[in-house]
Amino acid sequence: MSYLIRPMEVGDRPLVTRWAQQEGFCPGIGDLGIFYDTDNSGVWVGEWEGKPVGCIAGIRYDENYGFIGLFLVQPEYRGRGFGVALWQTAIAHLENVSCVGLEAALARVEDYQKWGFRPAYYTRRYRLPPADRRSCVRPSFAPDLPPGYQLMAGDELTEAKVQAYDARHEATPRPLFLHEWLGRPEGKVMVILDNQGDCCGYGRIRPCLLPDDEDGFPQGWRLGPLMADSTALAGALLDMLLGDRQGPVFIDVPEINQDAIYLLEERGFELTLLNLRMYKGNPPQLPLEDIYGLACLELG
Repeated sequence: MSYLIRPMEVGDRPLVTRWAQQEGFCPGIGDLGIFYDTDNSGVWVGEWEGKPVGCIAGIRYDENYGFIGLFLVQPEYRGRGFGVALWQTAIAHLENVSCVGLEAALARVEDYQKWGFRPAYYTRRYRLPPADRRSCVRPSFAPDLPPGYQLMAGDELTEAKVQAYDARHEATPRPLFLHEWLGRPEGKVMVILDNQGDCCGYGRIRPCLLPDDEDGFPQGWRLGPLMADSTALAGALLDMLLGDRQGPVFIDVPEINQDAIYLLEERGFELTLLNLRMYKGNPPQLPLEDIYGLACLELG
């Protein structure tokens, strides 16, 4: 009768992805591999009598920033302290990191506060139903790009431009994560350049697994990150990325960005989930008015 916490292995990925799918996290195809590659010493599996029963990620970007996510224990094994042990493992891994973030389910906020995490802002998850794809309300402003800008596919330009733009909008530069995130063959990346050839907005859409999808065949889409210097640019990116995608589309938005909420709700997106972003340590000062969609809730 023993409980063991060990580093996640490549062979664990399909099972953990399935857990995230069943829990309603709507994981993107290939997401777990990117989490692992970002910090391969910061992802763990908990085993009871040799059987995997839970997992957690405590990703250390650098000494200044880390993020806890992918925190799951199978329902039949909850209430035995397995989750607490996983949590303690992640916290220990991030002990010397200046700031650690997480996305809290509202029912867990008080638990995280006991560990020193403090509320920062709410995060809204929106869903665009498949039936609304063609009939959604169009924006009141012209969806075309303003003069002086051009829209390009992500594989048509130097990644360094997007990396530099992203670094100005995140708690810390994330070159390893972003390189894999942008380079995945699934889905699509679009970038907006100004007349100087500099990036002023970008976004990615990727296939994701819904709770009732079978055999790992994705029926939905996750959109994120979505960042832009203005609402008009964000709207142009959003429309281009949506295109004629089949299946529902999900996006996670900082509630403080009311322009993002306007863009989504005008297109027919519906609010489906409310979480709370929390930080332990000094919260990063981010230009949230430029962030219209987060990459994923598991990595911040």
